[in-house]
Amino acid sequence: MRAIHNPDCAETELTPEDHLVLIKRIAEKRDRDAFQALFLHFGPRVKAIMQQSGADPALAEDLVQDVMLTVWSKVHLYAAERGTVSTWIYTIARNARIDRFRRRSSRPYQDLDTIEVASEECNGEDALFASQRAGLVALALEELPAEQREIIESAFVRDMSQTEIAEKLSLPLGTVKSRMRLAYTKLKAKLEGVQ
Repeated sequence: MRAIHNPDCAETELTPEDHLVLIKRIAEKRDRDAFQALFLHFGPRVKAIMQQSGADPALAEDLVQDVMLTVWSKVHLYAAERGTVSTWIYTIARNARIDRFRRRSSRPYQDLDTIEVASEECNGEDALFASQRAGLVALALEELPAEQREIIESAFVRDMSQTEIAEKLSLPLGTVKSRMRLAYTKLKAKLEGVQ
């Protein structure tokens, strides 16, 4: 692990093993140095993803703050068996972006009397199945070759088109399409029984 305590470093290079060590330190000891290292590593990456998804720099920065605050406050919810730290953080980022854009939606006002609201009571069985399903999907993603996983994450976490992915990775569009098709085939085989 390099440069995790250097506040002047704009971006650090950490391995997935480093991510796991830092998350454990945050969860177990509320270690601010570990959080700073994670922030320095993921902050610029999350901001870049947000900007690639259409957020202006100020909104992207706000979303980074939201994401990292969620990481700090919900670190106890991270489960290594469900996926890597980076997958967890990028999922938080994706959800934060979706939530923010939903709130900023320009939908016209609707009278509350005309809206039907579903019950907020959580069905324990549904929650359990959703959690298990998310864990299985994360594991299946981790088993993909790195070049296929990167394309799938770019498409679904960063919301990029195949053309944008091809440009970002300096690959022919056909290569991106074939890697995506291969990844889908592998994911489908691994997740066939998952509902």
